[in-house]
Amino acid sequence: MERPAVPSEVLMSQAIQPAHADARGQLSAGQLLKWVDAAACLAAEKHAGVSCVTASVDDIQFKETARVGQVLTIKAKVTRAFSTSMEISIKVTVQDTFTGVEKLVSVAFSTFVVKPLGEEKIRLKPVPLLTEQDRVQHNLASERRKVRLQHEDTFNSLMRESGKSDDPVSAEEEGTVSTRGTSAQSVELVLPPHANHHGNTFGGQIMAWMETVAAVSASRLCHAHPILKSVDMFKFRGPSTVGDRLVFNAIVNNTFQTCVEVGVRVEAFDCQEWADGHGRHINSAFLIYHAVDDRGELLPLPRVRPISEDDFRRYRGTIARKRIRLGRKYVIMHKEEVPHCTHWDLSKQAALSSGNVEALRRLAAKSGWEVTSAAEKIKIYTLEEQDVLSIWVEKRVESPAHLAYHLLSDFTRRPLWDPHYVSCEVIDRVSEDDQIYHITCPATTGDKPRDLVVLVSRRKPLRMGHAYTVAAKSVMLPSAPPSPDHTRSEIICAGFLIHAIDSHSCTVSYFNQMSASILPYFAGNLGGWSKSIEEAAASCIKFIEDATDGSLRLRDSKAATEKTATLRAALGKVAVYCLKRCRDARRRAGPGVQGSPWGASPSEVRVSSLFPGVSVDLALPPTLVGTTCSTRPEHTGHAISKQINTPNVRRCVTGKSKGNGCWGAGGREGVAAFIDIKIRWAH
Repeated sequence: MERPAVPSEVLMSQAIQPAHADARGQLSAGQLLKWVDAAACLAAEKHAGVSCVTASVDDIQFKETARVGQVLTIKAKVTRAFSTSMEISIKVTVQDTFTGVEKLVSVAFSTFVVKPLGEEKIRLKPVPLLTEQDRVQHNLASERRKVRLQHEDTFNSLMRESGKSDDPVSAEEEGTVSTRGTSAQSVELVLPPHANHHGNTFGGQIMAWMETVAAVSASRLCHAHPILKSVDMFKFRGPSTVGDRLVFNAIVNNTFQTCVEVGVRVEAFDCQEWADGHGRHINSAFLIYHAVDDRGELLPLPRVRPISEDDFRRYRGTIARKRIRLGRKYVIMHKEEVPHCTHWDLSKQAALSSGNVEALRRLAAKSGWEVTSAAEKIKIYTLEEQDVLSIWVEKRVESPAHLAYHLLSDFTRRPLWDPHYVSCEVIDRVSEDDQIYHITCPATTGDKPRDLVVLVSRRKPLRMGHAYTVAAKSVMLPSAPPSPDHTRSEIICAGFLIHAIDSHSCTVSYFNQMSASILPYFAGNLGGWSKSIEEAAASCIKFIEDATDGSLRLRDSKAATEKTATLRAALGKVAVYCLKRCRDARRRAGPGVQGSPWGASPSEVRVSSLFPGVSVDLALPPTLVGTTCSTRPEHTGHAISKQINTPNVRRCVTGKSKGNGCWGAGGREGVAAFIDIKIRWAH
């Protein structure tokens, strides 16, 4: 069956030959870049109907390698047309000839502009949206365009910020290396086979030459096989033509654990410029490589030690670009949400709670965390594991660790300081250390507001030096189904680890393993065009430092009201039992008999520490008393007493004598006129 034609889409299939491969038998990254650019150009011209040229290529992420004998398929499609430019999405897959298994090699987005015909301006027609996926990519194309346009301003802002902070690399740090020996240069003469059908040097050919010299530079630092992982935004600043000399200069800028960034600058010279030694800067790009050994295993890389002023500029620029790449990750590589939620099962409470806590501790213990930004009291780290991005926000707080623990483990307080939380309500008090919350969050990029159902498990340290733990993960609860007014989102693994520094200060570390639904709230901050994480962290510090130990004992009115309501429900049966005893005693005693129906000694109701730090006086409403008894109006309803800290319990008693601590009446008017239940707990 023939595949129906799709407007503005191009399919290119290539059988990988030995001439396309590198020394390891894998498809050369340079050759792949040439094919990708050619397919994207053909898709752009299919939509525009006129000649088009490459303006830029966004981050290209390489997921898989392709080998000789396999078949490569490139699908290029226009996602959105603006006035005179358009975005083209490129998806590259590879298929094994013998097994038929297909794998994703790369996803990228290019921007092409129409080449004007004389003085006439060409306006591009809109892209037809035939499917829901077309509409999703059409909307995301606008977000990606905003990121491209503000890229330079964002980068300059991050560079100014990085100049204010101390450099993380110490001159005395062992194992660091200089990048002076990694520079590489190459020159190419542009010949007719290197030119496209417009007479300009083919953009894909320039990218291929850049990759070749970048690989040479990377190999001089890692002394192993460099494998291209990604390319950070090719930007074409000007054209070159047949007869130009192109000079490529590459040098290592920085390293991150197992990858290295290489910067490449391209200058073009015509004959006169070549003789004068003054060229035209036509392109720059930054390529990120992994280093692998002969078995294909990733190799750790040494940290770079900048020496000269230019070294420091390139070093800090690498950190800024990485932060921008993380921010672009959501809008450029849109992924559907893959549910990880666990169904809540009360019979498995202990295992689910323990697993929640252990998952947070494992996330915190992982290696590979890298500093993204650093301020006086706040540091932000990120961890990339394939397609999984995690964040760690470290805060220095001038308050005791136990105070921070009590405040942060009560998620109903979270909206008081976290702008990402609109509301947070308890829907199931599972135990003293485990509660299930329903959380609502504000909308992002025009979507509906989001909500979550989250299990929060807390643990105090078992011994000195251990951390207080507050872990959170999403669960599926039948009593809290998704609402049509919200988009149900998910927390895979998140929470706080609180370490005491001394008796008056602590370090609060917040961790979050990002799900696709959570990334929009963090992408702008990671990319450098928002300060939402820093602002939330600063608000959290102020919230904790403004609190006192005394304020913990005096619960806010909302929490106290909820706890009083729970208490009233729990003691309802006790109160009804008391009334029944009163009525039965009255019937047995008959008219005119004096005394307490309870006997000489008052009975007691003992309830142990349900809500530490709360004192409650509960009086029954008149409807529960019955027709044969009356109540004192001033005692109906309930009240909260904040001054009482008498240990443990008081009595629930009724009778004639006021000396036993309760108001009562006897005689012919009735035995029990009022029941006053007083429960008081220790702190």
